[in-house]
Amino acid sequence: MKRGRFLLVVMSVAVAIVSGGLARPAFAIKQFQDEFKAVYVKPDSSDPAEKALATAVEAAKCNLCHKGKEKKDRNAYGHALAELLDKKEDAKNMEKIRKALETVAGMKSADGEPTFGELIKMGKLPGGPAE
Repeated sequence: MKRGRFLLVVMSVAVAIVSGGLARPAFAIKQFQDEFKAVYVKPDSSDPAEKALATAVEAAKCNLCHKGKEKKDRNAYGHALAELLDKKEDAKNMEKIRKALETVAGMKSADGEPTFGELIKMGKLPGGPAE
């Protein structure tokens, strides 16, 4: 009987460890991310800024708009987009997503800082470095 309980505890701990290891830090809305890439990412470009952006976006994944470990935690760029887009209602509205990307590109990234669009043109992530 003791061996059965021990095995149950060991299996429970193993499942908890594996489940925790598989958790992603943030969850981007795929259509939002795909449209951002379609508009801004040019991986085959010879321009150093465009190459840098393509590399940064690929590495950032969900952290293009998110930060931290909770999907509700957004960086400044993610907050600006969230004001214009609803993840449920707008996920399939590519025109609205592109319009939101265009609108947010013209917004200042922070007080006295370049716009999100200017950061993108410089080859930088608009929400700052991925954490």
